Amino acid sequence: MSIDIDQLFSGFKKMKVAVIGDVMLDTYWWGEVERISPEAPVPVVAVDRKEKRIGGAGNVALNVQSLDASVALLTILGDDEDGVQLKQLLQDNNIDTRFLLESRKRITTNKIRIISRNQQMMRLDAEYVHDIDEVDEEKLQNQIEKYITTEKPDVVIFEDYNKGILTKNIINHTIELCGKNKIPTAVDPKRKNFFSYKNATLFKPNLVEVFTNLNLLPEEITEELLISIHSQLKETIEHTISLITLSEKGIFYQENSNHAMLPSHRRKIADVSGAGDTVIAVASLVYAATKNIHLTAEIANIAGGIVCEEVGTVAINKERLLNECKKLVH
Repeated sequence: MSIDIDQLFSGFKKMKVAVIGDVMLDTYWWGEVERISPEAPVPVVAVDRKEKRIGGAGNVALNVQSLDASVALLTILGDDEDGVQLKQLLQDNNIDTRFLLESRKRITTNKIRIISRNQQMMRLDAEYVHDIDEVDEEKLQNQIEKYITTEKPDVVIFEDYNKGILTKNIINHTIELCGKNKIPTAVDPKRKNFFSYKNATLFKPNLVEVFTNLNLLPEEITEELLISIHSQLKETIEHTISLITLSEKGIFYQENSNHAMLPSHRRKIADVSGAGDTVIAVASLVYAATKNIHLTAEIANIAGGIVCEEVGTVAINKERLLNECKKLVH
């Protein structure tokens, strides 16, 4: 089937997306190391620059927005200064925050990375990882229902970082609601709720997550093995499509009997953080627009590679992605 890439990308402007999940603040402290501390055998980083970026589910929303689609983030922040800064960053980047909630029972996740000469020296995590309580869960469910019934999005994305926002009740309620409204759902899972996304449309784990959750020993990656993995996942999750990222080996998809393993493109890798966020964002948009899983996997594979060439968590550049798709998509 012939695809007009320009028309596809221009059509993203008309699309509406909801991202539900664990949002976080990514803080970067940049500096130089010129000596070892006299107090302990650790490097002294002379910090000369600080930067705050949108992370987690917020980075998925940022990637969607970078492709010119309208995107709303549905989650719960802490009632704290990090939450205020994160909400402002989201608004500055044209992400809809009308459905965000705040809770005094939680803190806003903040991951502080200390970097020198493009190498991460240390990471400090401030976070709560237990599930939200029943009161906050009900409030979030109400916001999700309000958004879906009033905004009628083209796709709903679950971005799970095991920080407690995506409870089993939230997951089940939302997928059921989307099913009734004929809205496709896309999932980027983590270990805790890996098998909870029953009846999702597109399920996108990475290979390590698959081996861990299916209790498989690492072995040579073949298409036959991945087809078997899809069957095992489908027995429990009953999803429509598996989209499995294979790190440097590329990406695999299967929908019914339609499957393929697509190799990655040669890249100069700088940092893999945030690549999964980009893949799920791009895949969700392309699939919602085309229902073509082969095209979806091709474009998502290219997008994931592009962001790995940048240091830190960054959103996809639409023009670069468009240009590379014109050269590489067949």
